[in-house]
Amino acid sequence: VDLVESGGGLVQAGGSLRLSCAAPGRAMDHYARGWFRQTPGKERDFVAAISWSGTNTVYADSVKGRFTISRDNAQNLVYLQMNRLKPEDTAVYYCAADVDTSFNGVDYRAQSYDYWGQGTQVTVSS
Repeated sequence: VDLVESGGGLVQAGGSLRLSCAAPGRAMDHYARGWFRQTPGKERDFVAAISWSGTNTVYADSVKGRFTISRDNAQNLVYLQMNRLKPEDTAVYYCAADVDTSFNGVDYRAQSYDYWGQGTQVTVSS
């Protein structure tokens, strides 16, 4: 298993969750990292990404101002803090790692990512 997500669950609209992504057995401090989400019957959508330097982030318009991506390279972890959650945020959330990036590089394209987790379910009730 390359990446392992945790922190998903059921929350009421307006609530918060923090997702974590670990990379057991593989140092990923020099990889850009991203979060994507997917609902049944739809393609996997970009949510947020962070450069391996941690200084450059990018967000989907739908989550901008509510979600924050961060990383702890010493602990080999990436986080997605999700605030003011809405029912439309309900999805399976996946973390990913992109090997081929520069110091401040980020990418919103799923096909650019080389490693993926198994996903964690986030359900937001109205």
